[in-house]
Amino acid sequence: MTAAVVAGLLAGYGIAVPVGAVGAHLVAVAARSPWLTGAGAALGIAVADGVYALVAVAGGSALVPLLAPVATPLRWASVLVLLALAAASARTALRAHRAGTPPEERPVTAPHRAFWTFLGITILNPMTVLYFTALVLGGHAAAGRAEAVVFVAAAFAASASWQLVLAGTGTLLGHALTGARARLLTGLASSALIAVLAVGLVV
Repeated sequence: MTAAVVAGLLAGYGIAVPVGAVGAHLVAVAARSPWLTGAGAALGIAVADGVYALVAVAGGSALVPLLAPVATPLRWASVLVLLALAAASARTALRAHRAGTPPEERPVTAPHRAFWTFLGITILNPMTVLYFTALVLGGHAAAGRAEAVVFVAAAFAASASWQLVLAGTGTLLGHALTGARARLLTGLASSALIAVLAVGLVV
């Protein structure tokens, strides 16, 4: 059982720690939102990772040939969604700067909406299930039912803890950057970073 816990934690951190476009967007959202909104977004990502870990241990080997034909379309869909989010984020930052809207008066995304938004974005990435499937097929997750449950729970916990760290970092960044120009520059920088990382998914 301990081996399943360790394998799940390593798998969860392995997929979560490399900060991609979704992670960058999480930090950007958390920087301009209350902590609960960032936490909701972080848990949305973690739940998606947990779902894909569950799918992998439940029958990932059978999914590989099914996912292969749609992997490219899903990747492009993910890129388009992320680019749209980057554009929306940049537009929001510019409008707020031009209007001179104080941070506390800016519209805030509800935590449950942030959760579902980030869950959907992360689910669009078929590489996540292929990653977990490769671990399962490579013998890095125990085959027994109880061990499989522990593996999935540990992977979710690892992903959740890291995403919450990113959300907390974004919240601290938002509190530190209170000037209008600083918020504009960081908003535009995060949008550019999201766009670059999104394009990197297909380049």
